[in-house]
Amino acid sequence: MTASPWSVALAADDFTILNLPLWAWQVAFCAVGIVVLALLARTIWHPTTASLRWWALSNVIVNSGIAVTGATVRVTESGLGCSEWPKCTPESFVPVGTHHSAFHAAIEFGNRTLTFLLLAVGVIVLLATLRMRPRRRDLLVLAALVPAGVLGQAVVGGITVWSDLHPASVGAHFVLSVLVVILTMAYYVRCREPEGELRLTVTPRLRLAATVLVPVGLVLIVAGVVVTGTGPHGGDATAPRWDFPLDAVTRIHSLLAWLTTALTVAVLVMAARSRAPRLVQVQAWLLLAALLAQGALGYAQYLLGLPSWMVVLHVLGSLLVWTAILRLYFATAERVAVTSPTVATELAAHR
Repeated sequence: MTASPWSVALAADDFTILNLPLWAWQVAFCAVGIVVLALLARTIWHPTTASLRWWALSNVIVNSGIAVTGATVRVTESGLGCSEWPKCTPESFVPVGTHHSAFHAAIEFGNRTLTFLLLAVGVIVLLATLRMRPRRRDLLVLAALVPAGVLGQAVVGGITVWSDLHPASVGAHFVLSVLVVILTMAYYVRCREPEGELRLTVTPRLRLAATVLVPVGLVLIVAGVVVTGTGPHGGDATAPRWDFPLDAVTRIHSLLAWLTTALTVAVLVMAARSRAPRLVQVQAWLLLAALLAQGALGYAQYLLGLPSWMVVLHVLGSLLVWTAILRLYFATAERVAVTSPTVATELAAHR
C-alpha cells in the first residue's frame, strides 16, 4: 500500500512552535476563542432582537462549518490521528505519542477542539434566550436542543473512532450536523418574529413545493453520504468502505440533484406567476445558483478522480444548498401576533 500524500515523518508531540507542542497551541486557540465569545456575549444579560439574531446566525455558521472541517479530517486520512475517545490516546487527552504523523494528529485534534467553540456559541444563545423578557417558550426549546445536538455530535464522533471509521458512523456524524442546522436556522428565523400564529406568505401550492424540497434535499445529502462511504476518502487508509458500485450510487446521487434542481425551478416559476414576496424569489434564485455551482463541482470532481480539495468544497456546497433550502422554506410563511379579530380572520383565510 502506498503512503498517503498527506503523511509526514514527525510525531505530533515532536512538532513544536516556540518550544510548545502543536497541540498546546490548538488548546490555547480554542481557549482564546471561548474567552472572546464570552466577552462578546455581554449582550446575553440584556438581549435584543438584533443581538440575538447575530448570535443565532453564528450558531448556523459554526454548526455548518464543523461539517466542512470534518470533511477535511476525512480527505486527509486524519480520522484516527486521535485513536481513542474521549481521550486522544489511551494515556492522554492531547495528542502525545499517537504513533501518527503530526499533520494527522493536528487535523483530528483540531476538529475535536472546535466542538468546544460550537458548544460555547450554543450555550450563549441558550442563556440569552433565558434572559429574554417576555420569555419565549418556542425559542427556548430550540435553543436548548442545539447544545444537546452538539453533545450528541461528540458522542457520535466517539462511536466513529471506536468503529475504526465505519462509513455508517461517519455518515451519521455528518447527517447529525445537517439536522442540527435545521434547529439553528429555525431559531434564526423565528427570533425576529413574534410568538404567534403561522401565516403563509405564498400560495398553498408554492408552500407545498418548498416543503417538499426539504425531505428531497435531505435524501440528496444522505445519498451523497453513501457515495462518500463507497469512495476512496474514508478518513484512514485502513477504514472500511461500503461495497456498493461507485458508478451506480453516484448516478443515484446525481438524479436526486437533478430532481432538487427541477423542484427549485418549479418554485421559481410559481413564485413569479403568483407574484410571491421578493424574499421568496431571492431565496429561490440563491438556491438555484447554489445547486448549479454544486452540480458543476460534482461533475468536475467525478471526471478528475475525486481530488481531495474538491471533495471538501463539495461538502461546503452541500451545506450551502441545505441552508438555502431551509431559508426558502421558512420564507414561505411567517408568524404574526394575533392582536385583533381582523388578524385572526386573515390567518384563518390563509389556512
